[in-house]
Amino acid sequence: MKMVEMDATGDGFRRAVQLRRRVIVAGLAALTLVSVTSVGIGPVGIDPLTTVQILWAHLVPRTTSVSWSIVEDQIVWDFRVPRILLACLVGAALAIVGTILQAVIRNPLADPYVLGASSGASLGAVGAMVLGVSVPGLLVTGSAFAGAAIAGSTVYLLAARGRRLEPLRLVLAGVALSYLFSAATGWITITAEHGKLPGLMFFLLGSISSASWSLLGLPTLALVAGFAYAMWRADHLDAAMTGEETAASLGVDMTRLRVETLVVTSVLTGSVVAVAGGIGFVGMVVPHVCRLIIGAGHRALIPLSAVSGAVLLVLVDTIARTAASPREIPLGVVTALVGAPFFLWLLRRRTMGQEQ
Repeated sequence: MKMVEMDATGDGFRRAVQLRRRVIVAGLAALTLVSVTSVGIGPVGIDPLTTVQILWAHLVPRTTSVSWSIVEDQIVWDFRVPRILLACLVGAALAIVGTILQAVIRNPLADPYVLGASSGASLGAVGAMVLGVSVPGLLVTGSAFAGAAIAGSTVYLLAARGRRLEPLRLVLAGVALSYLFSAATGWITITAEHGKLPGLMFFLLGSISSASWSLLGLPTLALVAGFAYAMWRADHLDAAMTGEETAASLGVDMTRLRVETLVVTSVLTGSVVAVAGGIGFVGMVVPHVCRLIIGAGHRALIPLSAVSGAVLLVLVDTIARTAASPREIPLGVVTALVGAPFFLWLLRRRTMGQEQ
């Protein structure tokens, strides 16, 4: 009898693993399809077949005749492909940050803004652009990283009680600092030269319009490091979801885990803000949707969240640059239109669950 139960349990586990793999593969296929389609959409439309041929010609160079023009080649390879890749990197990074924070803080509404890292990075970037106060040699990028690091360090100092980091104090300190940094950013923006104001506002609301091949290096390194860390700590993140005492009984040092994740999420957030400005709701919405699809196990949740975040931001960027063409809508505006209704639905769902 026990053997039959064990076999049944093993079959169920294998089926669950296979289902998760299929979902992740389907997500990668969707990302590929959405990306290729998005590359062809714009003021100059390029059909998917030509897009694929141009991509293939650059990835596998051949000395054969081509059926597309030099202009089409430049539009696809020099302008749209870097933009799509940057959207993938930013979306994946934001989703990973949200997934990690929601597990460690045990707050379903956690996202990169919760610990003040996003606001700190924005303040650093805006300070570099307006005041010229920047990390030598790194300009806006280095200043965004510095702002995120200062925010993370300050949150740690405010939330620490002895050798422990309490999640409630962590969230409260992060929210307070986020308001403070946002106020400072607003002051710098309003008092800046009139000609700089539109560009600053567009940056703060999120944009990847300045994407280029040279801009992809930093967010790629940050994403690879953040993803590797999250997968390495996946079991610990699972334990953290069960509560402080249960995680401690499983041998997880929650204070150390929170410090590590504070550093990792600050680096990821800083890299995102440096290249794309402030983009909200992606880190909050995507992990929830993925949990509904695949469950709470982080070994599957983290890859699916990364892929789903990339898909979402590619779609958002496509809408942002085409909906009001020739004008471009900031990414943060579009993500807020998606995220705010989801936030209200989640709030209502949690309220109804508590009443029952």
